[in-house]
Amino acid sequence: MDLTLVQRPLFHAAGHDVSFLGLIAFVIWFAIGLLVARGLQSDAVRRFFSRFKIDSNFVAIVTTILSMSALVFFTVSAVNAAGVPLHWNAPLPGIGLSLTQIFLLIALLIAVFWISSRTKRFLFNRFLAKSGLDRSLQYAIAQIVSNVVLIVGIFIVLDNTGIHLGALTVFAGAVGVGVGFGLQNIASNFISGLVILAERPITIGDRVEVAGIAGQVQQIRARSTVIVTNDNISMIVPNTKFIDSPVTNWTYGDPKVRFRLPIGVAYGSDVNKVRDVLVAAAREHPSTLTDPAPNAFLDKFGESTIDFELVVWSSEMSHRPRRFKSDLNFLIEKHLREAGIEIPFPRRDVQVRGGKLSVEMTAPPQSRDQGQTST
Repeated sequence: MDLTLVQRPLFHAAGHDVSFLGLIAFVIWFAIGLLVARGLQSDAVRRFFSRFKIDSNFVAIVTTILSMSALVFFTVSAVNAAGVPLHWNAPLPGIGLSLTQIFLLIALLIAVFWISSRTKRFLFNRFLAKSGLDRSLQYAIAQIVSNVVLIVGIFIVLDNTGIHLGALTVFAGAVGVGVGFGLQNIASNFISGLVILAERPITIGDRVEVAGIAGQVQQIRARSTVIVTNDNISMIVPNTKFIDSPVTNWTYGDPKVRFRLPIGVAYGSDVNKVRDVLVAAAREHPSTLTDPAPNAFLDKFGESTIDFELVVWSSEMSHRPRRFKSDLNFLIEKHLREAGIEIPFPRRDVQVRGGKLSVEMTAPPQSRDQGQTST
């Protein structure tokens, strides 16, 4: 078989001839790279990394980077097999880094992120767990130390891969301009996150209301805070909202919260009996505190009702205030009904002056039809 035809150059690339065999070799290597990249993102690989107690988000990042690195590796190998030499140790034009240095940089950055994550988990779950500090303060310390490890590690990696910090002065100036214009919100949220961790106006597990969002604080991150609502929906709130906006923290300092429920009863009701019934209904709920004890106040005399206000304290229901009020309303309705106390509806009196008001009684349509049939 004559191989001169398949070895004959088909086209030129980067000053080198590419033959038919070289093109076939490129396709084979590139196809292998696609298969390997797809395999690294499979569930089996993710389960393998999960055995090392790595966070699921970090596992997803690692598998994605590994698959992209494998694709780049096999692509470069395919280019070399096609007859266009691309050396691993040769600096790439316009970058000054070789492919080996780029892969080393990626591997070291992954290691730094992993060390930062493990440092936070070790401090929060083991080292500070028995320190006697408040749990939210332990989380703040672990988060700050983790951020410091991440920043220092990134600078060390950049310096050891040939990217010296002195060469980043121009880049730092450009970043400073970018922060002043386009990245100011990111920088503001990052600084606000550090302020939140230091001052602790909110902590993990607090029930808060901010910017129209009510829920429980689940996580305080560098740029944003995760709030889980009672509908089990995670809301991502920028940290600046907790600095420059009014924040309602239901559990700040003291978990006891006072709930107020308005109730209106009919005129003529025994007001002392109404007060006793309302207090008895509040005491029946298991989450009602006995100290301070529930109480009922006669608020005002309305147009058609005598308005009371029931005051109830609870230290457990701050995370479910709507549920607590609903339970109390059911108990109040039951006790008022058993005591024979009426909850009236609004009434209006109509007076007619200087004329006559005629009332015509008409039979239902069914009765008229029956009368016509009988005649």
